[in-house]
Amino acid sequence: MTLPSLFVAHGSPMLALEDNGYTRFLEQLGQELPKPEAIAVFSAHWDSPDQSVSVDESHGTMHDFYGFPEAMYELRYPAPGSASLTQQIGQLFDAGNLPYQPVLGRGLDHGVWVILQKMYPNADIPVVELSVDSRRSPAEQYAIGAMLKELRQQNVLVIGSGGLVHNLRMIGQSEEADPWAVEFDEWIAGQLESWKLNELFDYDKKAPYARQAVPSYGTEHFVPLFYAMGAADDDRRAERLFQAYQYGNLSLNCWMFGS
Repeated sequence: MTLPSLFVAHGSPMLALEDNGYTRFLEQLGQELPKPEAIAVFSAHWDSPDQSVSVDESHGTMHDFYGFPEAMYELRYPAPGSASLTQQIGQLFDAGNLPYQPVLGRGLDHGVWVILQKMYPNADIPVVELSVDSRRSPAEQYAIGAMLKELRQQNVLVIGSGGLVHNLRMIGQSEEADPWAVEFDEWIAGQLESWKLNELFDYDKKAPYARQAVPSYGTEHFVPLFYAMGAADDDRRAERLFQAYQYGNLSLNCWMFGS
């Protein structure tokens, strides 16, 4: 069975406790997709110059945020790891001449568990977390994702977890979406639907309001998009499954790539 790859916005950690249109969408998405054998997640909250791969047999739950209600710190997502998937990822990185670092004992950050506890609340599907490197070029990030494209044919779900418009210095309390955020998202959507890699790789120069949407201090939230796209390099199709906003411009979107 061949699964798609996904880009999933993880928004605010509070999504873990919220019941809204986006959380209900994620719950439904987990029910509608064929159940994967395992899940590999590139997370914005693991930004490292060394490609890193989790190797835990069972994962702890990182509460890598502060100032939230106490109930947030009580949440756990005790998903198992997968030695076989970790080994296969390592072999694929070796074949692509990509050095990588096995990491033991880190736990799953909230870029992973917040979305997975909505999609797969039983925490019974093995998970391998992978780092991103926001300092690499988009073409390099895409190429790293492409190294894992064959995993999709083995019923492994590859996810990039981040946020296309994610500028915490500009969020407010408006229930209406800020026009600049919408314009940026729609420009990205146009390029994705046509798989215009050259345009997307130069998004920071060509997309409207790119500096507001993807500030220089926050590119790690945007780049999981390229890893997820790369994982569908053999089936270049993109479909937007969901789009909404919180706090005026925090983009909650989900893109599906490939079949």
